[in-house]
Amino acid sequence: MTQPLRRLVVGTIAAACLAASGGAALAQSRTVKILVGFPAGGGTDAIARTLAEKLKDELGATVIVENKPGAGGQLAAQALKAAPADGNTVFISHDHTVSVLPLVSKNPGFDPARDFAPVAGFASFVNALAVSPGTPARNLPDYVAWVRTQGQGKGVVGIPAPASTPEFLVKLLGEKFKLDLVSAPYRGSAPMMGDMLGNQIAAGVGSIPDFIENHRSGRLRVVAVGGTQRQAVMPEVQTLAELGVPGFEELPYYGFFAPAGTPRAALDAFAQALAKVLAQREVKERLTAMGLAVEFMTAEQLGQRERAYTRAWADIIRKSGFQPL
Repeated sequence: MTQPLRRLVVGTIAAACLAASGGAALAQSRTVKILVGFPAGGGTDAIARTLAEKLKDELGATVIVENKPGAGGQLAAQALKAAPADGNTVFISHDHTVSVLPLVSKNPGFDPARDFAPVAGFASFVNALAVSPGTPARNLPDYVAWVRTQGQGKGVVGIPAPASTPEFLVKLLGEKFKLDLVSAPYRGSAPMMGDMLGNQIAAGVGSIPDFIENHRSGRLRVVAVGGTQRQAVMPEVQTLAELGVPGFEELPYYGFFAPAGTPRAALDAFAQALAKVLAQREVKERLTAMGLAVEFMTAEQLGQRERAYTRAWADIIRKSGFQPL
């Protein structure tokens, strides 16, 4: 090879390497933001951070979790609506914000059908009733008896957000067992659990991911769960259906949503990355340990699930006589 030709080849290879490294740097400079509508330390936040850690590798981007707590996820949902539809902002949400909040609020500031695009779903879960360490109840009948004797039939139950599924569960429990139960709304499950652990409040309703670690350690006790089957992570705890409290058989869901108008290619890329993350044994085991039933849902399946859940809760809310706030 002649000297000029050798210089040409070396120069071409160097340019190609520089371009490749520049492209990689450009890809890594992209930042994907996951909005969370509840405070750090709660169940949804823990799930978001577990997924974000792995999504960065699949997306080839920096993935950050941004907490926007308040109003049961309403602030985060409004932030999603206002975000650019460029595929760089998604909202991780369960049933409350997307399905229930628009039913109980006169002006939530967003319309899921118009303002959001389903990206992909990844899990189902159940809600549960738990009691604080200072409450002697070991199961739901014990708790009912304790409220009747210690509280003369009156009790306060914490909920992660006002006008939420947990609030309707508290209402139905009061009606079923003829108790005067009052809901105490918090700004997410983390502050609610803080008060429960400190025996500032005797009981609370939240999701299994909210309670699972403290239940395992014995610091809190879950005394009843929703759904039609007992949970593998706490098989000793009876379902509400077993205990004669119907209406909570439809399982809540978790999914990702993007601003309406986000390009389909961007939605598909995120969904494909999520599917790969969920297929990782470590991730599935970690989410399962949090009390989730891991199941990947396409954008279409998530949309169908959201609409079915909304219809079911519209009927429950209507029958309860609740008036939107």
